[in-house]
Amino acid sequence: MFATGDRAEGLAVLEQVYAVQGARRGSDEDFSMRVSTAGVGPVSLERVCWQGAPAGGVGEHPGVLRVGHVLGGDVNISDGRAVLACQGPFLLPRGPYLSRWEGLDILSLSLDAAVVQDQARMLSGCETLRLEFTEATPVSPALGRYWSVGITHLSRTLQSGDEVMSKPLLQAEMTRSLVTALLHAFPNSFLERLRAPAPEPGPGSGSVRRAVAFIDAHLGEPIGLAEIAAAARMSPRGLQAAFQRERGTTPLGYLRSARLEAAHAELVAADPATGVSVAVIAARWGFAHAGRFAAAYRDRYGRAPSATLRT
Repeated sequence: MFATGDRAEGLAVLEQVYAVQGARRGSDEDFSMRVSTAGVGPVSLERVCWQGAPAGGVGEHPGVLRVGHVLGGDVNISDGRAVLACQGPFLLPRGPYLSRWEGLDILSLSLDAAVVQDQARMLSGCETLRLEFTEATPVSPALGRYWSVGITHLSRTLQSGDEVMSKPLLQAEMTRSLVTALLHAFPNSFLERLRAPAPEPGPGSGSVRRAVAFIDAHLGEPIGLAEIAAAARMSPRGLQAAFQRERGTTPLGYLRSARLEAAHAELVAADPATGVSVAVIAARWGFAHAGRFAAAYRDRYGRAPSATLRT
């Protein structure tokens, strides 16, 4: 956490965190700013609270996709084509833009654009897909709310300093989940590609068996659809269709189920006297949200994971 009542110092921090340059400076009278940041891997979360006279500047985020959410105050952004009066979640322009804010409280999530591009290509099955976001606001109000709830949970998790976030598997799953949510929440060329008719899947029994064997052998590693499809020697979309046809689920659905089973086995074998917790075991198998893990566990095994650990 950083806090200052010096406007020049505050603008210098904004330049560092948000790459805002040429910001107008005024009196320090009644001015204050607080900034908090947290991050894991290609993901970072920033919150800025600005109190005082209106200010503005020029921003640019090459190599970064940044989604903002105004919690209080006002901010207007112009990229030379349109002026965005920001309410709720919105995607900041990657190219140069002008911004003006007053009494601002904003939470923003930043993702490495190359990571998002790679996952869009993997999920679409198109290695040449050029990811472009066509609008700054969510596809629908429901998806906007979905994104906001996810970011609120992420903010609490990252800023809690919980040791579970040090688990590589959990970090990879968190990143993959955030990127997938971003790709589906805001209009872009990936969604347009998905609307195109998918190719008819060919026979998949051998490929599905290879996928299952690969998942079972790498449960504790940060694998995703790209790695599973490569092991199955199929495109991601083809494998998903074959898996759905033969197993009634998706490759990632099977992966989550297998990890839940592994977490169950560890809970059964664990000795609670050693101080091991449900949260640590869940995190080791890629489950970041304690409530969702407990609900999935209860649906599968008919009892709470804490009950299994105690017995």
